[in-house]
Amino acid sequence: METLKTLFVTGYRSSELSVFTEKDPKIQVVKKVIKMQLKAFLEEGLKWIVIGGNLGVEIWAGQVALELKKEYPELQLAIIQAYQGFEEHWNESNQQSLHFLKTQADFVDSVSHQPYHDPSQLKNHTSFMIQHTDGALVIYDEEYPGKTKFFLEEVKKQPTNDPYLVTCVTMDDLQNAIFEDTV
Repeated sequence: METLKTLFVTGYRSSELSVFTEKDPKIQVVKKVIKMQLKAFLEEGLKWIVIGGNLGVEIWAGQVALELKKEYPELQLAIIQAYQGFEEHWNESNQQSLHFLKTQADFVDSVSHQPYHDPSQLKNHTSFMIQHTDGALVIYDEEYPGKTKFFLEEVKKQPTNDPYLVTCVTMDDLQNAIFEDTV
């Protein structure tokens, strides 16, 4: 199997996991699993972690990536949002979390350089991520639907001769991580 150089990390939004404060213990479980998964990819040659900047898994993955840079200085973090002003309607605390990540990231941009005007910008962002990454780490369980299903539906439309590796972490995986002593 070809080594993944760029990995898109996505999954549940914080509200889909009923996480409404930065002190929620669920965040530590999700981060633990993300860290474990990313370390495995890094050991195989991963160079870039790419997130879209959504609240929840993507922000937490960005935070984990910054932690991992200490151990893996070659690791690069990219934040590529769907459109300009992506976070302008978020509360101040959430905006600050993303702003901090943007100041620490190695690359920051948006697919559309205009403010939100229609859903095609979100679809274009999904297509861009699939075309410009080698695979995805997805914190998602089909038994607990969320917005990530749109990304996974687009992945399924990819030609089979151009495999896009998707590693899914399910609710069972998250539950099991609570009791593991790794990382």
